[in-house]
Amino acid sequence: MFKLWSFSGGVHLDTHKEESSRVSLGTARLPEMLIYPLQQRGGREAEPVVEPGQRVLKGQVIARDGHPMNPPIHTATSGIVRAIEERELPHPSGLPGLCIVIEADGEDEALEFAGTPDYGAISPDELRAHIHEAGIVGLGGAAFPTAVKVNPGEQRPIDTLVLNGAECEPYITCDDALLRHYPGQVLGGARILMQILEVDRCLLGIEDDMPEAIAALNEELAHGGYPGVEIVPVPAIYPTGGEKQLIQVLTGREVPANGIPADAGIVCQNVGTAAAIYRAIVHGEPLIERIVTVTGQGVAQPQNLLARIGTPIADLVGQCGGYTSQAQRLILGGPMMGLALPGDDLPLVKAANCILVAGPNEVIGEKQALACIRCGACAQACPVGLLPQQLYWYSRADKLERAQDYKLADCIECGCCDVSCPSHIPLVQYFRAAKSRIAAKERDRLKAEHARERFEARQARKDEEKREKAESARRKKELLEKAKEPAQVDAQPALPAQEA
Repeated sequence: MFKLWSFSGGVHLDTHKEESSRVSLGTARLPEMLIYPLQQRGGREAEPVVEPGQRVLKGQVIARDGHPMNPPIHTATSGIVRAIEERELPHPSGLPGLCIVIEADGEDEALEFAGTPDYGAISPDELRAHIHEAGIVGLGGAAFPTAVKVNPGEQRPIDTLVLNGAECEPYITCDDALLRHYPGQVLGGARILMQILEVDRCLLGIEDDMPEAIAALNEELAHGGYPGVEIVPVPAIYPTGGEKQLIQVLTGREVPANGIPADAGIVCQNVGTAAAIYRAIVHGEPLIERIVTVTGQGVAQPQNLLARIGTPIADLVGQCGGYTSQAQRLILGGPMMGLALPGDDLPLVKAANCILVAGPNEVIGEKQALACIRCGACAQACPVGLLPQQLYWYSRADKLERAQDYKLADCIECGCCDVSCPSHIPLVQYFRAAKSRIAAKERDRLKAEHARERFEARQARKDEEKREKAESARRKKELLEKAKEPAQVDAQPALPAQEA
């Protein structure tokens, strides 16, 4: 019997997963247009390597940054680049950004992908390079560059790989669909990741309310070829699927505050990311499609679709029967941690695990907020052991230093405090806003520090130039003074003439 640990807090939620999981996995139709935002991590924009009017092939790189934190962007089908223009982005900032718009030609002509089925002799560095070039990022929602995450460095020895299949947020079932239909790809990806990390232990955590997925994984595992891999059902408590929470449940190890799993000897990857790694290494396929859940009271036929990255959300909703009369809000992600979208003309991005077309009361924070009664329910629910009520007061009063003293940065924005609050206070909204203000102040501080350093460097250059000019003038003056001095001629007595 595998020993499980626990974390503090957490909540039991109505899962609403059956609506989408009871329907077999579908394949999304090829859209007429695909849209690729160029904005990547840190606000950087990838540089287009194609031009309007150019024909591109499925799997072709259309933009790249060159920075290791930003993998290249590939097109998901063949077609013509129609525009490189600013459009709305599925991003918390709500600001527009540069996008490449491709008109599909319907031929779906692909580049010739070169896979390496016999990857056993490939070095970890080469495998990481393949993963980067395939454009793979974390598919659990954070979209962190995978090649960077699986390169923790020699200063952080790793002994365990954790695969996250604990799909704990309500409504989302894309990982469940992946595990039921493609368990071999997930476990094959685990094997590649173990080779990269040079570990002999992999724990795949999966919630115990996913029996079909567990059975599919165990059946694949029984075929052999996956030494060191264990399938571990975990309690279906939200947010067990949080990276730090799952690691604690599976290993008993706590990731340090302000630390990463590698600090605890662990690398954690989403099961979808593992499958993408398998396809990239074995088949040579870049990350150009993913499984996405389209669900909620506002969509006629909730289901999971294997869809091309760049597909407009309207196309996906349309394939699921369109909107119902109950459709009120469009959410990218789940009801707890999702992002409200302004419209359905936005594209499916790599981080998009769910399109929630929410109906009445399907999203937290919609009820009228009342005054805090200091009941402490939020603190009991917090899986990180924070005091949300104190963070709320400090965030609301803009006492950011005090909020930081109370570990605001450790908040994972899971929403447990929101759903447990009897006053319906949107606590996470306050925390996100406070974090944004702190980040803005830090940016201003760094900007001012950079400006000061530039000023001091410029002043130092001016002082050096002034010193050099003074030294040059001094030398010139010395030369001029020497030139003005009368020539010194040694007086020698004339030699007497010799007698003949």
